Amino acid sequence: MLKVLVVDDSPLFRRGVKDLVNEGFQGAKIGEAGNAHEMLELLRRKPWDVTVLDISMPGMNGLDALKQVKQELPKLPVLILSMHPEEQYAIRMFKAGADGYLTKSSAPEELVKAITKVRGGGKYVSPSLAEALVVTVKPGSDKEPHELLSDREYHVLRLIGSGQTVGEIAGKMNLSVSTISTYRARILEKMRMKTNSELTRYVLQQGLEE
Repeated sequence: MLKVLVVDDSPLFRRGVKDLVNEGFQGAKIGEAGNAHEMLELLRRKPWDVTVLDISMPGMNGLDALKQVKQELPKLPVLILSMHPEEQYAIRMFKAGADGYLTKSSAPEELVKAITKVRGGGKYVSPSLAEALVVTVKPGSDKEPHELLSDREYHVLRLIGSGQTVGEIAGKMNLSVSTISTYRARILEKMRMKTNSELTRYVLQQGLEE
């Protein structure tokens, strides 16, 4: 019997994923978690075959949650299911240990196929993402400025771009204001910019807003 843990802060979306899994895998057992803390509790309590994980959640975000899962359960397949387009997060998620990446808009057509693939030990990559991955490894391919950032710096950049203050970002990420200010300084230096306005303009132009 297939055992799938669905992790998303929206009960309505979790229900939709459950319906898709039940249609594709008769008799599947499906668990639910609304945040990373609940997910980790369930993963530690009993074995699962696949975890379907959202990126944007309250508390610990999906990227940090993925790293924690892979640290504790390195063999557990994790399929990322996100509202964010592939070009924004997919490569970072794969580097952190993800076994597949799907956008929520493509889930109805691809979810069952993706679960089957990662459960069997493979990696699920859409054709458009496969093309993007090829481009990133081409000799001489230029990186966009935001690709030079660490995962935490990238998260802070997107929050700045969405108009949040350093204090608001600190509260959301459970970090001190001074730590966020340090990240902001590093971001400005790496991206060769001087103000939040420049960062915000870049985020909007690249479609990276939170």
